[in-house]
Amino acid sequence: MKPALVDTNILSLFFRNQPLVFENFDAYIQENGKINISIITYYEIVSGLKHRDVQKQLKSFLEFASHNIILPLTTDSTTISGDIYTSLRKKGTPVDDIDILIAGIAIANDLILVTNNRRDFQKIEGLEIEDWSQL
Repeated sequence: MKPALVDTNILSLFFRNQPLVFENFDAYIQENGKINISIITYYEIVSGLKHRDVQKQLKSFLEFASHNIILPLTTDSTTISGDIYTSLRKKGTPVDDIDILIAGIAIANDLILVTNNRRDFQKIEGLEIEDWSQL
């Protein structure tokens, strides 16, 4: 499996024990050792769990995050994100800024983005995507 960046929606399915996602995580970890998530996904998960005040799930996520890789925003990834934003706006097919930042991190680190949000991410040129929740 090529190195990948796991998007928020796939990570959420993993924590809900979706069987196919869980199998793909297991196979990926056996081959690559650790899961890559973006600092944006970290923020989305933490803020959502804190808002819902679900301490057990928050503790579980923080434990998971401590054993895996959290990729930061960098000048390279945000420059790529700015290019993506401009390109999509010119085409009249905007995508949420958070998704653009995640895509920029994936591209800057030469990673496949694992997501089930094909509708938005397939609009981004140069971004490889996979969906671990589908066969």
